[in-house]
Amino acid sequence: MANFVLVAGAWLGSWAWDEVVSELRAAGHGAYPVTLSGLAEKGSAPAGQQTHVADVVAAVVERDLRDVVLVGHSYSGIPVGQAAERIGDRLAGLVLVDANVPVAGQSFADQIPEPAGLRADLAAHGGWWQPLPPADFAGQGLSAGQIARIAERATPHPGASLTEPAVLAGPLSALPTVYVKCLLDWPEPPPGVAGLVADGHWRLVELDTGHWPMFSRPAELARILGGFRDTVPARTDRAETDRAETDGAQTDR
Repeated sequence: MANFVLVAGAWLGSWAWDEVVSELRAAGHGAYPVTLSGLAEKGSAPAGQQTHVADVVAAVVERDLRDVVLVGHSYSGIPVGQAAERIGDRLAGLVLVDANVPVAGQSFADQIPEPAGLRADLAAHGGWWQPLPPADFAGQGLSAGQIARIAERATPHPGASLTEPAVLAGPLSALPTVYVKCLLDWPEPPPGVAGLVADGHWRLVELDTGHWPMFSRPAELARILGGFRDTVPARTDRAETDRAETDGAQTDR
């Protein structure tokens, strides 16, 4: 059985994984949801992207976890992807759930269609990215109750984590990775992800729901995670892998 370390995207804390955690633990897996610095119960303190990377690494090392599957959703694909490089042989693999993918030297803001708009919004709100209004969750497979829960518990996201560039030692193609594409958000994976899948480095799993499957399809998402070993490609030696590019690997949240 694997140990899953789960990190939700912008505005969310460990609470977002409650239902998925229950499913994974019932199946015999370890499940460890993480709240990133500056969010939820760790709110009010500004935090940069490398602080978030350190949060993920600490969640693994401080518990002395082995056979670790790191799970990053949305924004958190960027710090989780970097953390995957830094936990050595503790890593079994990586699952990116409708996630942004780290690209060396690029920030989250660099990956979105209107980075200037995001930077202006951060400046207008003291360096914090404000949560989405409830109306923006429409069409994502969520019930009214689920939308209300997200809107009630979401907290502003620390802006520095969105504008700091990613730091990678090597190509993500070397990491055994499954990318979960949520079809209601956008039917196609980001171009960089599509390239890694086409080249056989990563595996693609499609999920017929919206961008927040931990709320809309928790049992199905837990089954995908639990079946990681049957889905993921074998780990590649960095010395032998080609340096597959991940430029353009992005989502919009």
